[in-house]
Amino acid sequence: MSKLDPIDRKILAELQADGRMTNVELARRVGISAPPCLRRVRSLEEEGYIRGYHADVDARALGFEVQVFAMVGLISQAEADLAAFEERCRNWPLVRECHMLNGEVDFILKCVAPDLSTFQRFLTGELTAADNVASVKTSLVIRCAKDAPGLPFEVLEERLSRVP
Repeated sequence: MSKLDPIDRKILAELQADGRMTNVELARRVGISAPPCLRRVRSLEEEGYIRGYHADVDARALGFEVQVFAMVGLISQAEADLAAFEERCRNWPLVRECHMLNGEVDFILKCVAPDLSTFQRFLTGELTAADNVASVKTSLVIRCAKDAPGLPFEVLEERLSRVP
């Protein structure tokens, strides 16, 4: 991946805030004309800085009432076993995020379900029954105080402005 300049970072920040804006509007916001703006966006996509465009849907409004974080401990942390667990997580629809951690817990999973009984069936029938799973501790989300997808570009810009 190439080094990003301030205009590239501004493009990313603007698209992160509103991925549906037109190229003309994006170009206006970042201060360049539309053709080079489009070339930069295509380049950012090709280089993997932009991985896709998504709608931010309301899970509760769509009937997904339950959100749970599951802390998973594995029996073996051999690379093949870690990779096998990660692949299994990618195939479970209720698992929306899977992160390997250091420390006492091997993985933390963010799960969503329409109701508690659906999550319970997944927990007992799939997750705890999976090969190599030693322990699972769950925490049910009561409410969300902050859900800020994306990256804090303003922090990056502040840091870069201090670097000589």
